[in-house]
Amino acid sequence: MSEKSFHIITFGCQMNVHDSQWLARALMARGFTEAPLEEAGVVVVNTCSVREKPEQKVMSALGRIRQVTGGAPGVLVAVAGCVAQQLGTTFFERESQVRLVAGSDGISGAPAAIERLLAEPDLRLSLLDFTSRYVEREAGTDGPCGPVAYVNIMQGCDNFCAYCIVPFTRGRQKSRATPAIMDECRARLDQGAREITLLGQNVNAFGRDKSGDGVSFARLLAQVAALPGLERLRFVTPHPKDMGPEDVAAFADLAPLCPRLHLPLQAGSDAVLTRMRRKYDRRGFLDLVAALRAARPDLALSTDLIVGFPGESEEDFQATLEMMEACDFMSSFSFCYSDRPGARAALFPDKIPPEVQQERLLRLQTLQDRLSRRWLDARVDRETCLLIEGRSRRDGPDEEPSWQGRDPYGAPAHVALPPDADHTGRMVPVRITEAKKHSLMARRTGELW
Repeated sequence: MSEKSFHIITFGCQMNVHDSQWLARALMARGFTEAPLEEAGVVVVNTCSVREKPEQKVMSALGRIRQVTGGAPGVLVAVAGCVAQQLGTTFFERESQVRLVAGSDGISGAPAAIERLLAEPDLRLSLLDFTSRYVEREAGTDGPCGPVAYVNIMQGCDNFCAYCIVPFTRGRQKSRATPAIMDECRARLDQGAREITLLGQNVNAFGRDKSGDGVSFARLLAQVAALPGLERLRFVTPHPKDMGPEDVAAFADLAPLCPRLHLPLQAGSDAVLTRMRRKYDRRGFLDLVAALRAARPDLALSTDLIVGFPGESEEDFQATLEMMEACDFMSSFSFCYSDRPGARAALFPDKIPPEVQQERLLRLQTLQDRLSRRWLDARVDRETCLLIEGRSRRDGPDEEPSWQGRDPYGAPAHVALPPDADHTGRMVPVRITEAKKHSLMARRTGELW
């Protein structure tokens, strides 16, 4: 085991994945090497508090680390992310191997803290303070990146939805400076990326906080879309209440902007939306969907849905099912409501029994399966272009290896390609030949580029 070797375990959203990728690059720039868990001198658990039972999952991961490493005091364990922000230094009391706790803003100081802890074996550090402005992170290694790059444009959220603890675990909204965003986008394109996804808890509110530099989200989209070498542009996550006409118009005006949008609905009942403090209603959401599809008729929508929010009646739930059909979501992430410490809804009465939540979730997911099946079936015989992300587990015909890519709508598709090269990062024109349960099969129709 090398002291300057590391292993990162990541839970949760794409923001966490992006944070872990940055941390890996930053550590490698300091001379560390990535290693399997059983060989690592430094182990980082990057945590998420959005999903159910987040604390138990983190403690389970720490228990596994202890088992694999034999509890060796020479192994430095760090806990980062939202659960670290939430539970703080209590991790020091629970696991003797944990010597660093870094919250959502504090993770930017983790590389330096890890080096200091290796030099001072008896020290423990906590990085839990929120910053008032977005703090730029140190540069990582300059090696090639994959065909899809993720670029953070903001941190935190000011919405305080009743069920959500993001403002408490990731802090208040802080926009990143536009020049820094553009510099990172250019760097990723220079390193081989062809698609960029802009990340933030509420991207449409970019620039509206005290860290803003006068550039709106729509203007930022236009600037990134104009970068040479960019084939595709995406963003997550928008908030329906903040998505204005300029944001909608971008889907008609910006060629690289993909015809796919993840637009969180959460619930279809006005009464539930009000209790959730979402600050839009059914009519407003439907009007937004209509405007988006007027701008880009082929736009594919996905969403987030919470089932069994406190006080949700059967009529409220039926309203959610109606909205799913009205919006024709191609896919959705759906979960049963569960209390989050500090969130307003944890204090609400009229909690829905778990068995009722599960029954409703099953009905919702059955409907989504039907909507998803219909959307995938409609793709058959359509011509499109895939951005190849890597080898597929499927075997291609005529002994040609199969590769997986995504179409502009974000749907995974498998295509057979010649065996003489690594096709990762290449674009290939295809015709969709078959729809599987969660993916598509395709046939190449032209030359790769």
